[in-house]
Amino acid sequence: MANVRIDYFFHPTSNTYTYVVAEEEMAGHCVIIDSVLDYDPKSGRTATAAADEIVAHIRDHNLVVDWILETHPHADHITAAPYLKEQLGGRTGIGQGVCQVQKNFKAVFNLGDEFTTDGSQFDHLFAEGERFAFGAASGQVWSTPGHTPACICYLIEDAVFVGDTIFMPDFGSARCDFPDGDARTLFHSVKRLLALPPETRMFMCHDYGPGGRKLRWLTSVAEQRANNKHMKDGVDEEEFVAMRTARDNELDMPALLLPSVQVNIRGGQFPPAEENGVSYLKMPLNTV
Repeated sequence: MANVRIDYFFHPTSNTYTYVVAEEEMAGHCVIIDSVLDYDPKSGRTATAAADEIVAHIRDHNLVVDWILETHPHADHITAAPYLKEQLGGRTGIGQGVCQVQKNFKAVFNLGDEFTTDGSQFDHLFAEGERFAFGAASGQVWSTPGHTPACICYLIEDAVFVGDTIFMPDFGSARCDFPDGDARTLFHSVKRLLALPPETRMFMCHDYGPGGRKLRWLTSVAEQRANNKHMKDGVDEEEFVAMRTARDNELDMPALLLPSVQVNIRGGQFPPAEENGVSYLKMPLNTV
């Protein structure tokens, strides 16, 4: 087992945690998980302040980026993967289920023939159980659909990076009302994660500090099994599905879903510029 160092970076606008996971035995190879590009919906302007923190960290520690990974196409922030790849190198990766998400949203946004739904916007599509290496360290991909059909988790040594599959115990579980989301499927995905050894560290993609508590990025399988408000031991499938479905029916759409998904299904690239050199995002009316 290789020694790995895990550093986190918090993006307060989207409540997102980005991780840099580096092995410490060779030349400091690393992976970046769930990066964020700053985006102002009022002006339509993007910025790289959050991504530049990661760039500075990588360079300060003389790390080599092998992978820039996504747990799924996010609906609450835009990925900074293309910018990080340009600055640092590495390959982009996401789960094979992204192709279904691309098909769903190609229809929603009426995207043209230039937009393909084969996942080719990413350097690599991970299959269930696939392993990947970075220096002396390695990880494994677990498919964990339910929130979206594309959701995957990354298991690296004694840690698992869970994306939006599960949240801190006092926040519970992910919504399942996006296209091809399914509460029953999510229940089984989370149960699979909770069958990992109790001491397994679970790194969150988001935290919202319910009740005003201090933000947290880390919990454990044992803590989740004991205290998760939606998925602790003793909650059965039918109980969870009923709760999740009722809760999802009351939730508002994420504020950045429409801009985020349009970019994230393209691997973080903006839509092709029009004849004036400007890229435009679409806003479908009365459809979503």
